[in-house]
This record gives sequence, structure tokens and C-alpha cells, in this order.
Amino acid sequence: MASRSKNAPAQRTSQAGDPPASRRPGRPSGSVNGLEQRNRLLDTALVLFARQGIVDTSLSAIAREAGVTAAMLHYYFKTRDQLLDVLIEERIQPRRIAIGKTFDINTGDPVTVITQLTERLMKTATEHPWFPALWMREVLSDNGILRQRIQQRYGTLYQQSIVDCIAHWQAEGKLNRDFEPSLLFMSILGLTIMPLIAIKAWQSDPLRSKLGPADIARHAVAIISHGVSPKS
Repeated sequence: MASRSKNAPAQRTSQAGDPPASRRPGRPSGSVNGLEQRNRLLDTALVLFARQGIVDTSLSAIAREAGVTAAMLHYYFKTRDQLLDVLIEERIQPRRIAIGKTFDINTGDPVTVITQLTERLMKTATEHPWFPALWMREVLSDNGILRQRIQQRYGTLYQQSIVDCIAHWQAEGKLNRDFEPSLLFMSILGLTIMPLIAIKAWQSDPLRSKLGPADIARHAVAIISHGVSPKS
């Protein structure tokens, strides 16, 4: 049998004309960090959902906005429902849990707790511009898809315990007895999220054109901290 020439190249497992090894459609290449890509898709989805609503946002629209192929997006999220479930679990539910844990009858001064909650919500809304519009469109609305899906998966987590905690503080004389515990969180949202949404419309308003997130936060905290203080 003829021996291989000393200068001949070593035999390769695949010939030059062979097609490259197949891979799953849409699978990210080694040059792209998979976790970063996945997070970017989630961020893009949040922006579009806030801008035009979940119903009017398709997976293909999210892929175009993120600058990837539809196959790439489908590699991470097969359906819009799956994408929503991930958004709830990773971006929304942790914030709901943090809010619920804030209210504890063994916590210190309740006025301080409520003030800190207001500041935390404002910080979230300013760090994530999608938050105010998305919350107004998809959570506070009775027909919001996000609201319905959150309730299906997690119910009204901590809602009753928060109301009970506030009522307990009121009974102890630590909070104003005249305000309604079940409306407190809605009031805080109204003082923070609504003005943030209206900021763009204020650009031509001589009275409010110079107001920014810091002014809104200061105003909200001032109203909440004095409004919930026990009457003398």
C-alpha cells in the first residue's frame, strides 16, 4: 500500500467542499454573549410594549427593533406568551416582592417606610423609562394583558398583607386614620408615574417646563410624608 507523502497535509474529518456542521436556527454565534443577547431582547420588548402595547407588538417587530433575525429571537422565546412570562418572572415579580417585603408591622417608623417606597418607585421609573407607560397601559388598565398574566401566575401577591399592615399602623395611631389603605399604593403611583408620563407635554408649559424627575420625586415624598402622618 502506498505511503502518504511526508509533505501531504493530514487528513481532515471533513472535506473542503462539505457543508459546515449544522446548528440550530437562530442560535447565537460564539462572538455574542448569549445572556447579553437575551437581556437585550427583553429590554427591547419592554420598550415596544410600553410604546405601542402588547397586543400590537409582534415577535418579529421585537426582532427588527433589536436588530436580529426572527430565528434568533425564536431561539430564546418561542412565543409571545413565553416572553411575557419571562418578563414577569425576571423584571416585574422581583419588584413586586420587594415592595411587599417593605411593609412589615415590625419595621420602624411607617411614615419612613412609605416615603422610602415612594422614592424606590421613582428611582425605578427614572432608571427604566419604559416603566411608567407600560404600567399605565398594561397593568393599571383592567384590560391590560400584563395585568391579567400577572394575576394568573401570581395572584394578588402581598396585596392583602400590605392593606392589613397599614390598617394595623392606623389602629396604633402611627398613621392618619382618614386615608384608605387599599388606595395608598395607587396614590403613590399617581404622584410619581403620571407626572413622569406628562413631562414631555410640559416642554412648552411656562410653569412646568423646567421640572424634572427630581422635582417630581421631591413633590411626591412631601405630599406622602405629610399626608400619612398621624393627626395631632
